[in-house]
Amino acid sequence: QEEIEHRKPYATWFKKQHSIDVALDPYSSDGHDGYVNEDGTIDNEKTLPILAKMAVAQAQAGIDIIGPSDMMDGRVAYIRKTLDDHHFINVGIMSYTAKYASAFYGPFRDALASAPKSGDKKTYQMNPANKREALIEANLDEKEGADFLMIKPALHYLDIIHILKEKYNLPIVAYHVSGEYAMLHAAAKNGWLDYNKCMEETLISIKRSGADIIISYAAKDFAMINR
Repeated sequence: QEEIEHRKPYATWFKKQHSIDVALDPYSSDGHDGYVNEDGTIDNEKTLPILAKMAVAQAQAGIDIIGPSDMMDGRVAYIRKTLDDHHFINVGIMSYTAKYASAFYGPFRDALASAPKSGDKKTYQMNPANKREALIEANLDEKEGADFLMIKPALHYLDIIHILKEKYNLPIVAYHVSGEYAMLHAAAKNGWLDYNKCMEETLISIKRSGADIIISYAAKDFAMINR
C-alpha cells in the first residue's frame, strides 16, 4: 500500500506502465476464461497454475502490471506468490475484482470471435443484480495482494465503483467496455447525440463516481479534444 501511495497521481504513473490481460479465453477453442472439463464445467483449480505461468511469461517479457480477468477464485494470491517466487516482486496485479456477466461485451466478443462456444460465463462472472458480492471479492483481492481493484463494465456499475472507492484505499479502476462505447457511436451516427459532448460527460460520470483510473475505447478521442 505504501508503494502505491508513492505512485500518485495515478494518471501520470499509470501511462508509463505496460499492462496486459491474463485469461484463457484468447487461447481457448471453448471461449471460456478457465480450464473446461469434458462435462463443460469450468475447473477453477486447474486454471490457477495456467494463469500463473502466463503471468510469469508476461513479466519476463517486460509487463509491469498483470490484469487477471478470468474471475477464478484465489487467482490473485496464486499469481502473486508465483510472481514473487520468480523474483518479480515489483510486478503489480490489477485485479478484475467486480467483473459482471454483462451483455455489454458484445462488440468486443464479435470482433475477436471469442464468445463461448457453449454455455456462458455466469458460473464465474458476477450476477449484475448482486452488489454485495463486489465487496466480498474486493476483500479477498485486497488480502491476496492486489494492487488495483477494477470494476467492469463501468457506466452501468457506477454504484459499485462508488462503494469500492469509499471502502478501500487501493486505486479503483473502471473499465468502460465496448458496448458502452459503441452505444455512443451508434447514437451519434443516427444524429441523436453529439458524440464528443456525450463521450466527455460519460467519462466524467465514471470519474465522479470514484474511479482513479478509467480504461476506455474513447481514451484517444478524449485526449484529442482535450489537448
